[in-house]
Amino acid sequence: MSTSRFHGPILSLYRVVVGLLFVFHGAASIFGVFGGNRGSGHAIAAGTWPGWYAALIQLVCGGLVLVGLLTRPAAILASGSMAYAYFTVHIKNGIIPLQNGGEPAAMFSWAFLLIAVFGPGVWALDSVLRRPNRAVAARPADSQPDVAATA
Repeated sequence: MSTSRFHGPILSLYRVVVGLLFVFHGAASIFGVFGGNRGSGHAIAAGTWPGWYAALIQLVCGGLVLVGLLTRPAAILASGSMAYAYFTVHIKNGIIPLQNGGEPAAMFSWAFLLIAVFGPGVWALDSVLRRPNRAVAARPADSQPDVAATA
């Protein structure tokens, strides 16, 4: 059985799930919902470096990846922000993610890198916007207006 036909849809579902989880992280930190920032029940104060800006990246890039719009640039920014978080916050407590609390940062970083490399899949706004206009392509050649006759 060939599984190649599932590549596009599965990649799309993967992108949607990863984007949605990232949006939840950003919303928790910016709006104080879903348990708030790090389970505190509160939002991060606006403009606080680096937490509030990281949460803004999570919210915006997560939303873009979720719907599949500007997917690759958003995924690269999201991946880089999570790598930055891992190497500036978590690594101080040890190199092993299980011991330093950096598992989510490491997983998100690699997940977004995969999305950036392989693209959004078939169910994405990027894919819809990239398709040629089928109405124009479906016209028979003889129904095209003659430009020379009208000039």
